[in-house]
Order: sequence, then structure tokens, then C-alpha cells
Amino acid sequence: MKIKISNYPSRLICNIHSNHMNKKYGYVDWPDNQDYEDRVLEAIDDGIQSVYNVFNWIWFDRRTQKVSVKIDRWDTWSMDHTLAPIILPMLIQLKETTHGAPYVDEKDVPEELWPPKEQISAMYQGQTDDNYFKRWDWVLDEMIYAFDCKANKDDVHMRFDINDRDGMNKEQNRISNGFRLFGKYYEGLWD
Repeated sequence: MKIKISNYPSRLICNIHSNHMNKKYGYVDWPDNQDYEDRVLEAIDDGIQSVYNVFNWIWFDRRTQKVSVKIDRWDTWSMDHTLAPIILPMLIQLKETTHGAPYVDEKDVPEELWPPKEQISAMYQGQTDDNYFKRWDWVLDEMIYAFDCKANKDDVHMRFDINDRDGMNKEQNRISNGFRLFGKYYEGLWD
């Protein structure tokens, strides 16, 4: 298997106004009423960006991300083992660099990570509860555990005493649940 994926195409963006505002007011609380200097910088920024947009249209918007994948016959003999060492480091990096989180069903996490009762009404108004990001971290940890077991450890039956059926079943259930969560939250795997 050989995989080559280029970086996403970029565009020219003028950040004069936003850099000024972030430096002056911070990253969160820009005032609604801007002073004269702020408005002048915004007008300059808009003018430069309109020139950039022409270059973006001519050059950058026509580019696409390049993806090249070559699959050999033997890559699909045990595809779950072939993909695990690729997916595992991606999940680890995602967990380390994530800036957000998708909605996670409370039934997919332990009860201690469910939304506190007093915050449930706020969730229906689009707000997050105290455990919102903890639920996603837990789901990522379970996915990482499952792919780590597949990529780096022997089969579950090889790691347990043949008489420890409860231990083997508990371990296999955790691994299977990690793969189930991977499938369920596949579209939430973004940074």
C-alpha cells in the first residue's frame, strides 16, 4: 500500500484588521462600535482582500487536494489489521490537537459523563454542558484503545488465560465498542 495526500489548497487572506482587533481587544470581545482607526484598517483590509480574491479565483480556487492511493492485493487479506496502524496515529493526533467536539449521545458514555440535570435545558438551547468535551475525549480514548489493541497487541484470546472467559469477553466487548464508536462518530473525526 502506498498513500500520498497533499496539503489542502490554501487561499490568500488579508488579516490586517483582525490581527489589529485581536491585539487591541483580545480574541473574544470585539466592541460593536469601532473607532476611526479600526474602521480605516477594516477598509484597507477589504480593499486588499478584493485584490487577493482575484488571485484566489485565478489560481487557488482551481487547485484541489492531490490524493494518490495504491492498494496491493495483500492489503485486503486482513484489512482490519492493515488499516489499524494508519488510523491509530491519526486518532492520537486528533485527540492532542482537537479544537471542538461533535455531539455525543449520553448512552455511549459512562453515567458519570452524562449532562448534569441542571444543565439539560441549556443543551436544548445550543449550549454545551460541563461534560460535553469530556464525553468526546472518552469516545476518542475508546477508539484509540480499540485500534491500539488491533495494531499492537495479540488477539484477545492470546492475552488471557483460556479459563478467564469473563476477562476475555469484557476485553473483546470494549474493543468492539471502540470500533462501533468509530463507525458511529466517523463524521465527527475533524479538528
